[in-house]
Amino acid sequence: MSLENYRTLGRSGLAVSPLALGTMTFGAAGWGAAESISRTLFDTYVEAGGNFVDTADIYSGGQSEEMLGRFMAERKLRDRLVVATKSGFARGTGSPHGGGNGKKNIRQSLDASLKRLKTDYIDMYWIHVWDRTTPVEEVLETLASAVRDGKILHYGFSNTPAWYVTRLATLAEAHGLPRPIGLQYAYSLIDRAAELELLPAGQQLGLGMVPWSPLAAGLLTGKYDRSMLSEADRVPALPADADNGEGASEGGRLSGDNPFGGMLFTERNFAIVDALRDVAADLGRPMAEVALAWVATRPGVSSVLVGASRPEQLLQNFASLLITLDGPHRDRLEAASALPVLNPYFIFQLPPEIRFGVKTLDAWRA
Repeated sequence: MSLENYRTLGRSGLAVSPLALGTMTFGAAGWGAAESISRTLFDTYVEAGGNFVDTADIYSGGQSEEMLGRFMAERKLRDRLVVATKSGFARGTGSPHGGGNGKKNIRQSLDASLKRLKTDYIDMYWIHVWDRTTPVEEVLETLASAVRDGKILHYGFSNTPAWYVTRLATLAEAHGLPRPIGLQYAYSLIDRAAELELLPAGQQLGLGMVPWSPLAAGLLTGKYDRSMLSEADRVPALPADADNGEGASEGGRLSGDNPFGGMLFTERNFAIVDALRDVAADLGRPMAEVALAWVATRPGVSSVLVGASRPEQLLQNFASLLITLDGPHRDRLEAASALPVLNPYFIFQLPPEIRFGVKTLDAWRA
């Protein structure tokens, strides 16, 4: 598989590469990439056949969108690329309409993004985070209007409860309005919580998953060991190169600290790292590549967000597409990373005798 083995994003005609270029690092101070390096990263991605680039209104205070807009314009690549951006987090202070999911903020943010990106439409527009305030009907009306106006082609949700996305998608279908096609959430061997509600909702509603932080803030690269366990309670700041190929995480962008808090460095997580290290050694491949290969081939995943501060990191990410995980290797990884049995999910696993009164009953699947 390569970047040119395109997939549709959810139930849509939008074809995207299996790895998307995350541009959070473009222009970011400290852990980010200057314009010359960002340009090289962009060129490396598109020359390898990639077509899916992802940014947001707040990344580097808008510099990420501005750089991406320049790079696309200089190479005349706008029609070839699938461009995604987002709104939702506050762009500043002093105004209640500088963030959130309300109509006024989305309109202001979208218009500003279009200018910075030097384009008249966005292929994929993400609601960056649920604001816990705006009625779902207002969000749907705003996004549907943006589709009708031609400012966006498709939309989806990030960092939003599955029930909220499901309600909006159901309202859209019932009223004949444009439906969402994508989900963008943290998903990795370390954090498989998306499998409880988000991925099943996506499969029922036609929403393709685009995971972020597939390397769990660098933990799945193998660069941390159990000496970090004693640091867990102190929530240490991650070093500038902690991403090791995946770019800074959402949480890191917001706080500069370990985005997973003390949850990152736990005995459970290091047991997952041990299993990954064993599988990677069997395959003779870097741990990061194997971790990316796992998440890129999970059911419901359309594309995986990867970022970098150096071109070599991107090339390593691309190499993950050449890995095929066989049954034993996949089983080893999934046994080590299995989610704990939670309420009410354990009830759904009861045998057919209890649910139906017979020993076997297989459901039809599309």
